[in-house]
Amino acid sequence: MFKRLFIFFIFLFPLSQFAQDFSTLWEGYFSYYNIKDVVKGNNKIYAASENAIFSLDIQTNNIEELTTINGLSGETISTIYYSEVYELLIIGYENGLIEIAFDNDDNILTLVDIINKPTIVGTDKRINHFNAYENVVYVSTNYGISVFNLERLEFGDTYFIGNGGSQIQVNQTAIHNGNIYAACMGGNGLRKALISNPNLIDYQNWQTVTSGDFLAIEASANKLYAVRTNKRIYEVVNDALTELFLYSEAPVELQSVNDNLIVTTKNTIFIYDASFNLLSQALVDTSTFNTQFNTASIDSEYIYIGTKDFGVLKTLISSPVSYEEIHPEGPLLNVPFSIEAEPDGLWVTFGEYNLYYNPYPLNSRGFSHLKDDVWINNPYSDVLEAKCLNKIAINPLNTSQVYISSFFSGLLEINEDVPTLLYNETNSGLESLNLPDNPNYIDVRVGASAFDRNGLLWTVTSLINKPLKSFNPNNNQWNSYSFTSVIPEEYGSNLGFGDLVIGSDETKWLASYKFGVIGFNETRGKVLIKDIYKEDENMPSKFVTALALDKRNQLWIGTFKGLRVLYNTSNFFEDNNVEVDEIIIEEDGIAKELLFEQFITDIEVDGSNNKWIATADSGIFYFSSDGQKTIFHFTKDNSPLPSNEIKDVSIDSTNGIVYIATSRGLVSFSAGGSSTFEDLQEAYAYPNPVRPTFNIVEEKVKIKDISENVNIKITDIEGNLVAEAQSRINQRYRGYNLEIDGGTAFWNGKNLANNVVASGVYLVMLSDLDTFETKVLKLMVVR
Repeated sequence: MFKRLFIFFIFLFPLSQFAQDFSTLWEGYFSYYNIKDVVKGNNKIYAASENAIFSLDIQTNNIEELTTINGLSGETISTIYYSEVYELLIIGYENGLIEIAFDNDDNILTLVDIINKPTIVGTDKRINHFNAYENVVYVSTNYGISVFNLERLEFGDTYFIGNGGSQIQVNQTAIHNGNIYAACMGGNGLRKALISNPNLIDYQNWQTVTSGDFLAIEASANKLYAVRTNKRIYEVVNDALTELFLYSEAPVELQSVNDNLIVTTKNTIFIYDASFNLLSQALVDTSTFNTQFNTASIDSEYIYIGTKDFGVLKTLISSPVSYEEIHPEGPLLNVPFSIEAEPDGLWVTFGEYNLYYNPYPLNSRGFSHLKDDVWINNPYSDVLEAKCLNKIAINPLNTSQVYISSFFSGLLEINEDVPTLLYNETNSGLESLNLPDNPNYIDVRVGASAFDRNGLLWTVTSLINKPLKSFNPNNNQWNSYSFTSVIPEEYGSNLGFGDLVIGSDETKWLASYKFGVIGFNETRGKVLIKDIYKEDENMPSKFVTALALDKRNQLWIGTFKGLRVLYNTSNFFEDNNVEVDEIIIEEDGIAKELLFEQFITDIEVDGSNNKWIATADSGIFYFSSDGQKTIFHFTKDNSPLPSNEIKDVSIDSTNGIVYIATSRGLVSFSAGGSSTFEDLQEAYAYPNPVRPTFNIVEEKVKIKDISENVNIKITDIEGNLVAEAQSRINQRYRGYNLEIDGGTAFWNGKNLANNVVASGVYLVMLSDLDTFETKVLKLMVVR
């Protein structure tokens, strides 16, 4: 109710803005296993993960998600609060951002006032707690307290309450007996002031109740409680502290719900009544849910516990012995490192190595598999102790068999979603790096991998002299290949590899850290190997990070400092003067190099031969096949990307879905195009019939599974031409009524006069321009 009355105030404040809903073409795949905060409001339980939120309807058990797809920022959440009076959820972030989600409203209000404060350093802008009183919220931060007016939806004063008006960390505030209390760190203790004082901005109106470090303070049932870092909870009476209990570990949260006090420690939830009598005590279930508690809330019957590893655990207040796991479907973590798409699915790993191919500190994270809209998650306990899992290779001859590289432990084989074998230096041709000072140390750093058309798996291992290896899954045969003919032996043990692609002529192209692009071919009667990395070969950097072969057999090369293309790959080994080319575009009448000095992290080619190019800090670009036209440039500011740091990209060419892995989570964009087919036998149109409820202009009729070079004519039943398009000419995103994108054509239902067609039967006539094959489809339109 209140949001309708005061929404006009938004336009008065330049530091506020509404975020856009992107749910039409985008989808998010966020993890909800690590819950930072849980609050109750409006018959719902709201739970915040690192950068996304879900709500559980207590009455219906319906779960809804709130993510960057709906307009959230994707930044790291630190706390949330729900106002039943104003029917809104306030979300606080570690960087000082605040966002407000309104009930029954798609808009997200973004407040950047704190982020933009130049007098406060970045780490001190963290939002620690929201405390509502009357029509304002007191925002506890690492610099002090800010006041936000819920009626006007605007910030008021900021209180710097340290000695001399200095900035100090305030973890939480509470209102009790006409005073506002603040739990402070840095030895600043408990501080208080009269809530009615109109000049709380003056630090001299704040007094110190007691010194020390306080984690939390909360008012509950007309009593005031405080928690110190010494693991003790106190009742504060007339500014005197009376110790009530000593916990085995320091509480991580203190919250009051319905006059019950909830104390959360990492292993236990304590619920007290108004007299501080223990009503219920929930313990970590180490046998089934071995995790850490982060937060908790209650309703009249249940405890809702936010955990580190299992989302929200629900248990009875009266008998907290069994738990129900609650969270939306999602991958294990929000830090995808490498992804690999398949028809109607996606594989995700979370292993890491840094810019210089160093995996330390090692991580133990498992992997996730999206299969038919269901997430199958394998935690570290199930992956045979394989650490730092990274690149993924799906066996094209047996798609239920997948190999995942480990940048410490070797190569993990998965069959039917179950890890079955870990290849290492003891049972395969893989090798550990050699440390002269520690010869017994084992470290098998397998990275990029790819299958060739014969079913051989090719992998590269960093920091050894024979990095390229082939593996035949059918007979377990391994072969190793040295690069010493182009790379001096002393460099071999210091060489890292970022990408591997295999051409139709079986040439293996490798992206290396110090020697640019390396081409390797063993199928021409002798081993051919050659590199290209020098300035006089027009390489902008020796550090190559991404490779892609397009449908014209051109090699697109992403480096630490820009983009290059090797247009003639067929005579790479024979040409003594090989050079790569930059792409020159015209921008505002000036010739410029495409992606000049950009750190490129991945390149993918779609069914139309267009290029998706990911960067380390500028989001993701979608270019025409020759790079001359920018079709899309997605960033955090104009899309649901939770971060501009793109880790990896993969395309489901069957369904035209582009998956994008960022440093803060995974999203997808429905580009709509698909790979082409060899013939027209499987071609079809949908929806068919086109019913009145279908928005033909916006959603468009799709003509799927067409061949690479095709002409399409759409006529009415009497043979009058309605629309026409041809591959490579009427390409998508260029404004045609009938557009072709790879193996899919899109018709917006308009005729040559640019009017939406009338109801009737229409003929879609397909003609392959290479094979002269034809096919006619009938399409019914009902308006």
